[in-house]
Amino acid sequence: MSRQTRICLVGATGLVGSALIAACVGRSDVKIVAVSRREADLPKGARMEVLLAPVSGWEDAIAAAQPDVLVIALGTTWKKAGKDEAAFRAVDEKLVLDCARWGLAAGARQLIAVSSIGADPSAKGLYLRVKGEVDIALSRLSYHRTDVLRPGLLIGPRKERRLLERLAQILSPVIDLFLQGKYERYRSIHSEVMAEAILALTKQKARGRFTYEHEEILRAIRRVALEASVRRAVHGDTVE
Repeated sequence: MSRQTRICLVGATGLVGSALIAACVGRSDVKIVAVSRREADLPKGARMEVLLAPVSGWEDAIAAAQPDVLVIALGTTWKKAGKDEAAFRAVDEKLVLDCARWGLAAGARQLIAVSSIGADPSAKGLYLRVKGEVDIALSRLSYHRTDVLRPGLLIGPRKERRLLERLAQILSPVIDLFLQGKYERYRSIHSEVMAEAILALTKQKARGRFTYEHEEILRAIRRVALEASVRRAVHGDTVE
């Protein structure tokens, strides 16, 4: 059996982070360590470490996690940031980039970051413009491998009550039917699928900088499943 992969997760209390923790339950091929400001609600059967620290202590916490892979699933909203650009950038830009640098210093070989569809440094809207700027900055860091995931609307159980977002989740199956061709990239995706894709990408060893939108996210899952199936057929390996 291959060596266990150590994953350091920042953003454990969010939708994607929570899904990733749940997806790791019962797996012996990965060891997940979360770095968080507050305690996370862990699913039944979860065997993991949660390193609690204020943001000022995250550099040391990430180093203590000894990560092979750093997963960044951080993000705030314009409303939560008080509709203040500096406050928004403090999380979605500065904290994300700081964590990425700390992970690199801690010896992580791979960075997996959750961004957003439409991220573009030339976008008119602040949210997508900042996401685009950060994606470029992350790609310039000297990780062996960097994977940036750009999902559309994220589906899943949110702790916060957002009326418009909840309505969009309800309507998403119908809306997705109309998103064809070049618009497929805007289709919704469940947080559990995002978690599967993140775990699939930790199995990839090739060096490089990669960006994944809707179809590429799904393809990453299928590719790893196919590779595992081939290994079982050829070598009789047990693959989690």
